[in-house]
Amino acid sequence: MIDFRVEREKCTQCGSCSKDCPSRIIVMDGEGYPAIAPEKESFCLRCEHCLAICPAGAISILGYRPGESLPIKGGYPDPLQLETLIKGRRSVRRYKPENLDAALMQKLLEVAWHAPTGVNSRQVRFTVLDDRAKVARLRDEVMEGLIRLDREGMLPASKAYYAKFVKLWEKHRVDLVFRDAPHMLVASAPKSLSTPKEDCMIVLTCFELYAQVCGVGTLWNGIASWAIDEMLPEVRRSLGIPDDHLFGYAMLFGKPAVHYARTVQHRPALIHRVP
Repeated sequence: MIDFRVEREKCTQCGSCSKDCPSRIIVMDGEGYPAIAPEKESFCLRCEHCLAICPAGAISILGYRPGESLPIKGGYPDPLQLETLIKGRRSVRRYKPENLDAALMQKLLEVAWHAPTGVNSRQVRFTVLDDRAKVARLRDEVMEGLIRLDREGMLPASKAYYAKFVKLWEKHRVDLVFRDAPHMLVASAPKSLSTPKEDCMIVLTCFELYAQVCGVGTLWNGIASWAIDEMLPEVRRSLGIPDDHLFGYAMLFGKPAVHYARTVQHRPALIHRVP
């Protein structure tokens, strides 16, 4: 059941919900009000376009009510603010040695969860290390595994440079894999989905941008991602990532110990305009 409800005293019978429904299952009934036939409910994509578009706030669906949603008018950043956010975000490799507030961390995850996914599948899974001690334990496990692979000559040829990370850790306890970050997030999704990799990357992008405006630094961590997913499957299992999930990517995050003063500049975009 999708629990599609219309408050008739509010409904203006404008038909916007019917026109905007991607599945075209909302029709205007004999009295001019939107309705969904029971046999059509299985075709609902659960996108909530109907709830979002209703100017009068008359439509509820899936147990969600318009009064509990944020109003969009006046709520978006202006173009210059968004441009500054996109151009100004930085990969953070220096963090303060402290945990984020638990409420802030939860908020970051909940907002990122609203990112778009293929066919609105919404099955991206967050694996979160929410305490510095947990990241330290993971680091020790990963470094122990990399040390073993290096000593046994088992590092893949394409990842031979990991030997440098191992030596720096063994000799100087310099952590170039996890960067002494207090937290880590892994996004994964069922391989059976139409777009598992894309879903994970979009969700992490949304997480990163929202984190930036909340004063939280982030780092897309390919070094840790490849180590865990490609070289040390036992670590993946210890993190509890399901076997049937595609490992999207790992992202470090926490309070930054560095602050940048301005955006950077790049050469012009590579653009091909189709004739």
